[in-house]
Amino acid sequence: MVGFDNKRILDTIRRLYRRNSKVTLYKVINKMHPSQMVSVYRYLNPTERINIFSYILRMEGVGEFIKELDETLTKEIFSSLKNNEMATILRKMQAEDIAELIEDLEPEISVRIQELLNKEEQLEVEEVLQYEDESAGRIMSHEFMAFDSELSIEAARKRFREYGDEIEMPFYIYVIDSQTNKMVGVVSLRQLLLNTEEKILKDIMEIDFIFVSPNDDQEKVANIVSEYNYLALPVLNKQSELIGIVTVDDVIDVIREEATEDMLKMAGAGDDEDILLKPVIENAKTRFPWLMPSWIGGLCAMAIISYFESFMQEQLILAAFIPIIIGMGGNIGTQTSTMIVRGISTGHVNMMAFYKVIFKEIKVGAILGLIYGGLLGLMGATLANLSHAAIIPIVINAVPVQFGLTVGLSIFCSMLIGCAVASFIPIMLYKLKLDPAIATGPFVTTSIDILGVISYFLIASIIL
Repeated sequence: MVGFDNKRILDTIRRLYRRNSKVTLYKVINKMHPSQMVSVYRYLNPTERINIFSYILRMEGVGEFIKELDETLTKEIFSSLKNNEMATILRKMQAEDIAELIEDLEPEISVRIQELLNKEEQLEVEEVLQYEDESAGRIMSHEFMAFDSELSIEAARKRFREYGDEIEMPFYIYVIDSQTNKMVGVVSLRQLLLNTEEKILKDIMEIDFIFVSPNDDQEKVANIVSEYNYLALPVLNKQSELIGIVTVDDVIDVIREEATEDMLKMAGAGDDEDILLKPVIENAKTRFPWLMPSWIGGLCAMAIISYFESFMQEQLILAAFIPIIIGMGGNIGTQTSTMIVRGISTGHVNMMAFYKVIFKEIKVGAILGLIYGGLLGLMGATLANLSHAAIIPIVINAVPVQFGLTVGLSIFCSMLIGCAVASFIPIMLYKLKLDPAIATGPFVTTSIDILGVISYFLIASIIL
């Protein structure tokens, strides 16, 4: 079914469901890839989801389906499942995915899940849960091939044929020293096939390999995988013992989650990727605190404008230029903070010489501020001339050159401030070990708006 348009599949499933064509509906669902079924499942209404899940439950890939499903929909499903149905799902899930379920679901459901696991599964899940959320230990797989360094290639090939089907990522064979139990190298499947049978693994293994710690942040692991283009990374504990691997499919999920989280934070909408699926009240609760800085900033801007009220009465035209002064500063600030945040996450910002990045952005802001300030200054001076000549019905009680200089210098300062603030705050947050993505939301734009309004009226009061 891969390649079919999801809309057509959704219509087909709904039509079969309405006709009560159980056999055909099951066949259609069973042929679908779990990820594609997730995409279609989101668009079903609550009643359809409850009834159609009984067919999904019999899919071979139901474990993968639950893993890919949104947290809100997972909670909805597990709240209505019987113990035998829950056990069917758990048998088709890996320990790291069950651990994530236990943490995400309601306490009473999590307890039921743990009771349904056998002793071995409980130990595996407990081992995963000992690591912090969003760490390499949480996403690592315990299915890997680890052979003794003294094993011959002939024996390694035979063992690979015996267990290869059971391993999630069989492209790498990890080599272990049997005496110390430490990982000493890695052999690719290609090396295993191309070398002669008489050789032993330690003769062909790569001893310079990249590995991660179970406590490393998952974003760091994702960056390493994308930088070195590996299909899997070994996870070693403090004793250099191999305890798991992080596979590229898990890394892709991490990259998607981190990118979604950053985008939501940059938009000032929190960090919950399931926000669109939440009820209206929960959605509003999530977004409420992120809008508070904008609201407070608006009050500050109102207070500043009120303070210059008497001056504004003499120069009413100044009010017309407030939106463009604030808008240009906010826009260039959003550009700068977005680039800096992205640069920090991809490693393109050298944190050892972060001041160079800030100065560079300030220079960019100065150049663009001069261009747009010059254009607005010419427009302001032209409007003042036309006003004095009674050609246009706008009253500008100022010398044209002075008025043009006021608005031009104001937009220059606003854009300069925008670049300076928007480049400094993300770097400062990163240095404080906070997520720099929040700097692209209301926090930066509100700061720039307030500083822009202050500089505008100060310049106007001095020149005019």
